[in-house]
Amino acid sequence: MGLLVLAVFILLVALGTWQLQRRVWKLNLIHAVATRLHGPATPAPGPAGWPTVTAERDAYRKVQVSGVFDHSKETLVLALTELGAGDWVLTPLKTDRGFTVLVNRGFVSDDRRDARTRSAGQPQGPTTITGLMRMSEPGGGFLRRNNPLGRRWYSRDVAAIGRAQSLSALAPYFIDADARPNPGGWPVGGLTVVTFPNSHLVYALTWYGMAALLAGASVTLAWPRRRAWTRGKDPTPNDRTKPDSPDEPPLAP
Repeated sequence: MGLLVLAVFILLVALGTWQLQRRVWKLNLIHAVATRLHGPATPAPGPAGWPTVTAERDAYRKVQVSGVFDHSKETLVLALTELGAGDWVLTPLKTDRGFTVLVNRGFVSDDRRDARTRSAGQPQGPTTITGLMRMSEPGGGFLRRNNPLGRRWYSRDVAAIGRAQSLSALAPYFIDADARPNPGGWPVGGLTVVTFPNSHLVYALTWYGMAALLAGASVTLAWPRRRAWTRGKDPTPNDRTKPDSPDEPPLAP
């Protein structure tokens, strides 16, 4: 029993320490993202840089790219925003550098899903996009898988959208367009939520607190037995069935 208690105590302390390490990682991430958000826009990575693109280094980096939108291959992805429920409009941009990148042009409400209801916001010809570099979201949403055949998308899965739309030379990331208004008001860009929950200190204190409670409870339960052993007596219920002297009858169990 003592070994089991010790193992659980070590596990709880290890979990608390892990949460402290996670807190340091989260604080560094928040600082790095804040730096990228307020930094100057840099050219979006081309094919030569795709193998080195990582979330740790590139997520939410401000980038800029120029090209022509292919509105015929627009993809709508379920969205929940501060403006309500609707869809993200993801449109491939054929860049002037020879590759294609998906651009999340912004949010549209349910009554604007049909591109014909927002034709004024479908720019033709060369355009320049400034926005935040985002990582692909493979698979789908919570308990809902993407259904390319049914054209139901719950996450911005770059590779799957690229296959469904037969896009070649597609960047492995997508770009959230900034808040620059589109003609006609739709789609609404600049709605990227950049918040990172940071409750790791609370979790760490919880694990450490549980370890302290376990240690305290173990000491409280073990202390009377230790005192009895020190006096040469084992304080077990069976001891009361044994006589203290040859002349004293045993107590009934």
